[in-house]
Amino acid sequence: MSVMRTSLALISFGFTIFQVFQKLHEANVLKSSAAPHHFGIALVLLGIAMLVVGIGYHVVFMVQLRKERANLKSDGLVHAESQFPPSLTLMVALLLLVIGLFAIASMLYGIGPFG
Repeated sequence: MSVMRTSLALISFGFTIFQVFQKLHEANVLKSSAAPHHFGIALVLLGIAMLVVGIGYHVVFMVQLRKERANLKSDGLVHAESQFPPSLTLMVALLLLVIGLFAIASMLYGIGPFG
């Protein structure tokens, strides 16, 4: 969850910086907005990378939990037939990843509603 929170902050802050300085450049308030654009893009890319690593760790952890449960069941230490529910954290992280990818596509290629 902390990876998701930090990734969301990086992606949203990077996208906001990018948009604010792009609008200031379009309004001829700033002559050059290259540095803030690059900084915004870097923050979004960092947030996406961090989220991908976090998703990987989460999947590995869930697989290990399921294996441990199977081992406990085979040893007769767990008697209840209870499955781990689908991970809501993983679903939200994947949705956030898709949003981050749309944001970076919009920033780099000018496609989508924010392009």
